[in-house]
Amino acid sequence: MKNILTIIFIGIIGICLASDGKYQKVMSKNIAQLYEAKSVEDYQKVINALDRIALAEEGKWEPHYYGAFGNIMMSTKVQTIAEKDQHLDAAQSRLDKAAALQAQNVEVITLQGFIHMMRLSVDPASRGQQYAGIAFASFNKAVAMDSLNPRALIMRAQMKQGTAKFFGTSTDEACGEAAKALAIFDEQDKAVASIAPKWGRGSAESMMKQCSQLNE
Repeated sequence: MKNILTIIFIGIIGICLASDGKYQKVMSKNIAQLYEAKSVEDYQKVINALDRIALAEEGKWEPHYYGAFGNIMMSTKVQTIAEKDQHLDAAQSRLDKAAALQAQNVEVITLQGFIHMMRLSVDPASRGQQYAGIAFASFNKAVAMDSLNPRALIMRAQMKQGTAKFFGTSTDEACGEAAKALAIFDEQDKAVASIAPKWGRGSAESMMKQCSQLNE
């Protein structure tokens, strides 16, 4: 009887591992397509696929997270405030589902700050008071949880840079944090798991270019 139970247990584990391997493979494919997307249509196609994965894998946070990331990116591809807000609303809805599964996940918290930051960028003059504080709060929380998370660092650096430019103060602190983020990207790019978030390096490189031009 004991041997039979052992065989059954091993069989169940094997099925779970096979299923997880398939999940990793499908997610890796869709994440790659998400990072390569160029248009609203490209993003929507991947988001639709991620939504289907989320339905099949109810306990996984990544499909909701990457769907939210896709919606944020879509908000940068449209022109009107209403369209941008529509995509950011969709991003928030998907991220809420990820947060329900992984409330204290540093990547989820960082993406929450990203949504706040993008809402602010839609109309800084009228939205600064509403969104600047909560964006900083999300990034500060993420950095406190993991001081080596490059996405949390570069997002906060961008907020610091924008605030410094608005008030006409030095951007040195922001540029220093961007440099730290870029150095971490260099160290972590090849080390992180296949479906772990990797976005943000381009933002760090762009900001460092701006910082270099300011020092010329």
